[in-house]
Amino acid sequence: MDTPLRTVRTNIVQSIRAFRVSDLQEAAQGLGHHFLYANLGSAQTKQDVLDLIGAQFTLATTSGKNFDSLYDSMTDPVHKSGPQPGFIAVLEHIPANAKFDKEAREQLLDIFRDTADYWGERKIPFRCFYSFL
Repeated sequence: MDTPLRTVRTNIVQSIRAFRVSDLQEAAQGLGHHFLYANLGSAQTKQDVLDLIGAQFTLATTSGKNFDSLYDSMTDPVHKSGPQPGFIAVLEHIPANAKFDKEAREQLLDIFRDTADYWGERKIPFRCFYSFL
């Protein structure tokens, strides 16, 4: 199967760059992977970002408390729920403002890098693509 992800490592967090969300969603469907999408364009603060990701990824309600709980909700409970085919996650329009500064953005992306590592250790593909507002 020809996929736009053929040249993208299986466990990575990277800028969305040349990819379109619709192409990534189609690739996820073709690969049989979960497609997780969050549009963070309306977020202003860390709490806004956590709330939007939790709601749009349909994660457990505890995911919105802090970055650690976001990581926890994307890893262990999902792993314990049974075999997973893989994941393609998109974080579109991550805010870039005084209330969600460079440090907060890096912390958020680190959570997704750690999540990619977690799934990689279990031989499950996890690709995350992001863009800034």
